[in-house]
Amino acid sequence: MDKLLRNYRRFRTEDLPERRALFERLAREGQSPRAMVIACADSRADPAMIFDTEPGELFVVRNVAAIVPPFAPDGKYHGTSAALEYAVQVLQVPVLIVLGHALCGGVGALLRGVPDATPDFLGPWVHIADAARHRVLECAPADPQAMGEQEVVKLSLGNLLTFPWIAARVAESKLTLYGAKFDIRTGALSLLQPDGGFAEI
Repeated sequence: MDKLLRNYRRFRTEDLPERRALFERLAREGQSPRAMVIACADSRADPAMIFDTEPGELFVVRNVAAIVPPFAPDGKYHGTSAALEYAVQVLQVPVLIVLGHALCGGVGALLRGVPDATPDFLGPWVHIADAARHRVLECAPADPQAMGEQEVVKLSLGNLLTFPWIAARVAESKLTLYGAKFDIRTGALSLLQPDGGFAEI
């Protein structure tokens, strides 16, 4: 905590004065982000760093393995779905990116089983992506982890289209969906292509 507080003090004394006009404008005008990013909670894959953005440019939701659950308005707790609804319906973001990453622990838990110390929430969460796991097991690839990371991105994109207001905006060309994967080993970003493969940009 001490280091975090030192960093905060540096932010207040060095960074904030240079960005004061930006924060004042954001406070006055509200947010109008260019895109929403659904990313993994992994501390090594920060969307703001990857896309080199300023505050106000990205509406970001991070969860384990960047999983989008299917549309299920059942009155229960749905943090990712609530953020999607706000970004698409209220902020009307024009771009929505599902951002997976290499060496994802959540995908590893999906493929190999969750750690014994996480019986309450992690297992049910990653099992949302069981269909991705089955695709990996059917193919028996040389690198199941890498394929699993790609398949979870594809599954999440498919689940986005189960939300009727997302599907409607996509059909009206008011919202574009992208799948991406960040390699924390090299810093390379790959985008999902129409043929189902990922190509480094």
